Amino acid sequence: MDTRTEPGAEEFIRVRLPRGKEILGEIEIMQGASRFMVICKDGKKRLCRIPGKFRKRITIRVGDIVLIEPWEIEGDEKGDVIWIYTRTQANWLRKKGYV
Repeated sequence: MDTRTEPGAEEFIRVRLPRGKEILGEIEIMQGASRFMVICKDGKKRLCRIPGKFRKRITIRVGDIVLIEPWEIEGDEKGDVIWIYTRTQANWLRKKGYV
């Protein structure tokens, strides 16, 4: 079995895409205490926090692409970061036109 890829073949990357109320966004400002100002794809700026299950395991920087879930109350202003994309995944999202 040949495991080499052909020059014109497209590679397969598994990327989590938004489902339901989830929205893609980009980290604009780090505000401390696991809170960030995120510019969302729908044109709104939301103050987002990282839930406790992510807080100790991840590093996040300005410019990172994230998946957020707006809150039930104040959904246009606040939300939770539920997924942080790697640089490779973010490049794929940009190439495909999601971001």
